[in-house]
Amino acid sequence: MSRTYDVLAIGNAIVDVIARCEEDFLHRQQIVKGAMNLIDEDRAESIYGAMGPATVISGGSAANTAVAAASFGARSAFIGKVKADPVGDLFAHDIVASGVAFGTTPATEGKATARSFILVTPDGERSMNTFLGACQDLTEADIDPATVEAATVTYLEGYLWDPPAAKIAFRKAAEIAHAAGREVAITLSDSFCVDRYRAEFRQLIVSGTVDLVFANEHELKALYETADFDTALAALRHEAKRAAVTRSEKGSVIIEGATTVEAPAFPIEKLEDATGAGDAYAAGFLFGYTTGLGYDKAGRLGSLAASHVIQKIGARPAQSLKELAQQNGLI
Repeated sequence: MSRTYDVLAIGNAIVDVIARCEEDFLHRQQIVKGAMNLIDEDRAESIYGAMGPATVISGGSAANTAVAAASFGARSAFIGKVKADPVGDLFAHDIVASGVAFGTTPATEGKATARSFILVTPDGERSMNTFLGACQDLTEADIDPATVEAATVTYLEGYLWDPPAAKIAFRKAAEIAHAAGREVAITLSDSFCVDRYRAEFRQLIVSGTVDLVFANEHELKALYETADFDTALAALRHEAKRAAVTRSEKGSVIIEGATTVEAPAFPIEKLEDATGAGDAYAAGFLFGYTTGLGYDKAGRLGSLAASHVIQKIGARPAQSLKELAQQNGLI
């Protein structure tokens, strides 16, 4: 089958509700700073009622990556579950308008479309409070084999490991991709997510279920239960086929076997909101990787995308990332 897509992202279809707050708000609401906290619908309504003025935009980790990859010029697709409700309609409209193919059938019954209430403190750190809603209804029936077979890389988010049925969908997509000679990537998503599923994530890596691992420094240390970055990186090198690890202002490190490539971070004027930095990095890297630009440029494209999104509120790009990359001589 011909390769219709460069990147197929599979993940939670979520609408983000983003607001600034002070540190004491997190304490009053008993919210763990910097984490993705899973909440129920009642808690979602409580947090929303206490939040200040908010920005509402379609989100979700893998969906953000699909959108940013499309902004670079990649052929992107997304699989994720929404409900046939106004919030679900908003999500579908936004992602398709961003140039991403999205054809997952919405649920007509069950919980509402997922929402994530993202609170951004003055230091730019984001604390996410996520009501998964209809996301939890993603099953293997939603994985379209033809779409997976047509994608160079199928990219899966670690957050998808929370709903049990999604795990089965995850594995089905990986099997289809490998049977078609394609590759599978995973992002570890969050150090707390790693704590919940450390053994399972490592098994996915060691077994070859995933070919490319994305992680930030904190997630990597959590995966191997060490405070030393070099020790964690050495362990990952031993277990993974290839990986890209981000280190904030230190840039990123890409490894494959004995090969190590370090890509610098791009300077920023001001950190506004760290939401989606890793998602954007993965998009830039995957664009470079699937178009054969090599690890150095792929890492730099990832850094460029991350530097762009953290200087604004929200995880989606505010301008063409392709034009930004051209301006910086990367494509």
